[in-house]
Amino acid sequence: MTPAGLEAEALARRYGDRWILREVSFAVAPGEFVAIIGESGSGKSTLLNLIAGLETPDSGTVRIGGTELMALDDDGRTLLRRVQIGFVFQSCHILPHLTVAQNVELPLVLLGVGAAERRARTADMLRAVGLGDRLASAPRELSGGELQRVATARALVHRPALVLADEPTGNLDPDTAGTVLALLGEQVRAAGAAGVLVTHSGLAAARADRVLELDHGKLR
Repeated sequence: MTPAGLEAEALARRYGDRWILREVSFAVAPGEFVAIIGESGSGKSTLLNLIAGLETPDSGTVRIGGTELMALDDDGRTLLRRVQIGFVFQSCHILPHLTVAQNVELPLVLLGVGAAERRARTADMLRAVGLGDRLASAPRELSGGELQRVATARALVHRPALVLADEPTGNLDPDTAGTVLALLGEQVRAAGAAGVLVTHSGLAAARADRVLELDHGKLR
């Protein structure tokens, strides 16, 4: 059996007396793009935070690339996020004072990758998302869909084991959203990363290989 890029086992989380998640278990294989769908308040954001190690579950565990998050201290989880996880958000978080290439290479800078390798990997990644001719462009010169392509390239350039996408097309029109989601799934599969898309949109989820529904803190 192929080892999972992501394994969540019996995750539970409560705030005060209210259970947000109960016994949530699933796995995502390398190269698989999975959507987790649910309405507001279903527990999607909490689940994403637990997967990323930003919150600690009341019970259960998360493993990324075979590493158990709960066995790490805060510094260890921070390092794991930097090395093993790529993030794509609804708001692209593209830094306006940097060029497209400088934005994409930021994860490599944080990992101490040499300048020549950074430039080569950044150029390759931008070509892969269809922006090979925009390396020197300023973010203000790009459309919303193009900025999400930049965000996708940045999420994958350091070759993470896991890519987490949180409503990445919420600000885009349907046609552009479909193009960006198709590209995101394609690049996750090509990179052999485990991809998790969190969304309330059934149309967005339809681009995934598999859809899990979160309802009142439980998967069904």
